[in-house]
Amino acid sequence: MALEVTLEIVDQSAHITLVGELDAASAPLFRTEIEAAAQAQVNRLVLFMQKLDFMASAGLRVLAFARQKMGGEVDIYMVGVQESVLETITMTGFHHSVFLVDSYDASQIGSA
Repeated sequence: MALEVTLEIVDQSAHITLVGELDAASAPLFRTEIEAAAQAQVNRLVLFMQKLDFMASAGLRVLAFARQKMGGEVDIYMVGVQESVLETITMTGFHHSVFLVDSYDASQIGSA
């Protein structure tokens, strides 16, 4: 399944929804949305990953790029990560630099 990526800026948060498979062929699409989110100068990046079925190492590289591009002051939330994708994230230790949550409600986390 091809990757679908949508970006929405809500207040000071960038919301990116990922649907499908994130591999070497589709990683540039994700990277483009990360760059757009960084240009918006948000203070939070929220990745909705409930429908992301697969993530290859190219996807991890884009996540690392996101962490670097957004800067340390930007919190990154990964919402609803499926078990197979979560294994990839935890094996690399990337879970230590993001917030993994089952659901996302900005009002419960704090102001965006």
